[in-house]
Amino acid sequence: MSKFDPIFEDALSAAEVRSRRRVLRAALPLDGGRVRVDGRALIDVASTDYLGLSRHPEVIARACEWTERYGAGAGGSRLLRGTFEAHQAVESKLARLHGTETALLFATGWQANASILPALFAAGDGPALVFADRLIHASLHQGCQAAGVRQIRFRHNDLDHLEGLLAARAGEPGRRFILTESVFSVDGDRADVARLADIAERHAAFLYLDEAHATGVLGPGGMGLAGLVPGKVDLVMGAASKALGGFGAYVAGSAVLIDYLINACSGLIYSTATPPAVLGAMDAALDLAPGMDAERTHLQRLAERLRAGLAALGADTAGSSTQIVPAVVGAERPTLALAETLREAGFLVSAIRPPTAPEGQSRLRFSLSAALAEADVEALLTALGRAWPSAQAA
Repeated sequence: MSKFDPIFEDALSAAEVRSRRRVLRAALPLDGGRVRVDGRALIDVASTDYLGLSRHPEVIARACEWTERYGAGAGGSRLLRGTFEAHQAVESKLARLHGTETALLFATGWQANASILPALFAAGDGPALVFADRLIHASLHQGCQAAGVRQIRFRHNDLDHLEGLLAARAGEPGRRFILTESVFSVDGDRADVARLADIAERHAAFLYLDEAHATGVLGPGGMGLAGLVPGKVDLVMGAASKALGGFGAYVAGSAVLIDYLINACSGLIYSTATPPAVLGAMDAALDLAPGMDAERTHLQRLAERLRAGLAALGADTAGSSTQIVPAVVGAERPTLALAETLREAGFLVSAIRPPTAPEGQSRLRFSLSAALAEADVEALLTALGRAWPSAQAA
């Protein structure tokens, strides 16, 4: 017991009163888009395993194969001891798929964003002027905070507002950075990457694009929306922990940029390198994902059907156009109650509350997978049809 436990207990009690206390619940993934929770097999609409690759036999086999070949761990940081030929092979594959000069692996997307931004902002003379979509991920906010940089925020996906802010500061000294995501994980909407690239070029701004929820799902070969504007996004951050079915993250860009990060980014310098099992899973997923157009088409059809069904119920889906489909409820308590009702009906769904979602916009977030069948979505809509009116009344 810690002498600070009473302080922590007070904080937890305050979160409980506001229906914002989180708990961990053990789950066992199953095939076919199912998950076992508390002894029950549920239809899983909470996972970010968008292509179902976490259960793919080739991904599992290569993870095992590379563990047997290289061992369980990397044995140190990349710079001291931990760079294997396997790290370089995966980075070369990532660069080829993204059409960039090179790539660099990180442990997680959060670690990448939070540690890369301070390194980027420290390069060069003068201040960093950081123009950020107001709904960027917490890891990007953390990176700005760690760097001591105050963001110049533009309204969500409002690129006219971004242009106005850039124009208003045209005469100010400093290097310009634009931070955004291609797919936003809370609303499931996407950015206009082509226009962002054009804006960045005209204003000599560095474009940083978080593609965590687009990797494997959108763009040419499923490698993200930056592929729609080859060579015009300065840094692409991608994730292997979602549609690629494994773990880890990476950035792709110019050789000079990556060399700079190797020398300046604390998240790379001071972290143990990615273990072989993770590398093997990533390597296999990168072989499989570009050829999974049929699965991507199926996934988008599932999302379109779910959005249509939610619209018929009068639910706000927050502009979703991807495999992430929210249903905005409003207050925290009815959102949690609705998630529990759906769990009793056989579905595992995420209840997203502040601070992840804006105040008064708690929602269910349905994260769909190509492993699901059309019948699963129809069953979900039937369950929602029964439960949604009560949630709205509450």
